[in-house]
Formats: sequence, C-alpha cells, structure tokens
Amino acid sequence: MREEVTFSRNAEAIMIPSGERVLVPQGSQATITQALGGAFTLITERGLMVRISGKEVEAIGKEPQESNEIKPEDLTPEKIESMVWEALKTCYDPEIPVNIVDLGLVYLCELQEGEEGGKKVHVKMTLTAPGCGMGPVLASDVRMKLEALPGVKQADVEVVFDPVWDRSMMSEAARLQLGMMW
Repeated sequence: MREEVTFSRNAEAIMIPSGERVLVPQGSQATITQALGGAFTLITERGLMVRISGKEVEAIGKEPQESNEIKPEDLTPEKIESMVWEALKTCYDPEIPVNIVDLGLVYLCELQEGEEGGKKVHVKMTLTAPGCGMGPVLASDVRMKLEALPGVKQADVEVVFDPVWDRSMMSEAARLQLGMMW
C-alpha cells in the first residue's frame, strides 16, 4: 500500500526503529507504507520512517479504529480469551506487515481473575531483533489494546529475549505472506 498524504495538523509520531517520540508538523507530506491494526507506518518527505496511531491518524485523514461494544452478559471466560487473542492479532511490528501472533512473538498469554473483578492478562512477548527500539512501543500498544477490551481490568506485558526469536517461530501463513517458505 502506498498513499501520499499531507498532515492537516501537527501529529505525535514514533520514529522507527528508535522508538523516539517526534512531532510531525502540519503541512508535512508523507507516504503511507503500511496500515495495519489501526496504526500507520509512513515515510516523511525528510526520509524519516514514523508510526502514528489512535487519534493522531485523523491528521492524515484517516478514522481512528473503533472498538466493538459487547454486552456484559456475553463476557464468558472463553469469549474474553478469544477477544484477547484477536486484539493481539491487531498488533504489528511497524516494519513487517504480519501481526505479532503470526510472527511468533507472543510466547505466553495468561488470563487470571483480577483482584477487583475482571480479568488480568499477562503477556510475555519478544522482538524480531533484541536491539530494536520499538520494543517499548509494541509493548505499550499491546497493553493499550488489551486494557481497552471489555472484561479486562489490567494487562501486564513483559518483553523477553529467552528464547531468542527466529524465523521458525512464524506461522506458515506468515511465512507465505512474507515469501519465506523453505
């Protein structure tokens, strides 16, 4: 996907791969290179690769991703677990167009009863490269999306590097999508 856009207002963004927060000024031009999970990866006219999400996407004329409302009586433990995994599949490495579940980055996802009701979700995940500055950004994205789910009161996301990630951890669908069948 390549789409030219102009920022209609200043927008907060995250530089890739450093994870540093930057402000993209109104009037800046950029090219969208990836649009997945409510986040957009762009290359600015100055050659910077940045990621924007949430309300900031309005600056490039896009609508923020909406959450689906679910009735409290429909929140069975099985439904909450299903929603957690679906939410994890909306989280993407900004440089790779495959979700973190299919990339094999999620090592553990446990749901427990929260102390004050609701569920507590504990996620252990890794990165494709240990030195990637996007680790805190991805962890924050996961936490934010999980805590926005009905029935989830808290999400703890831990970035770990043991075992070290390698391509064999990707799903077959991810390897096909990236042309990495071997």
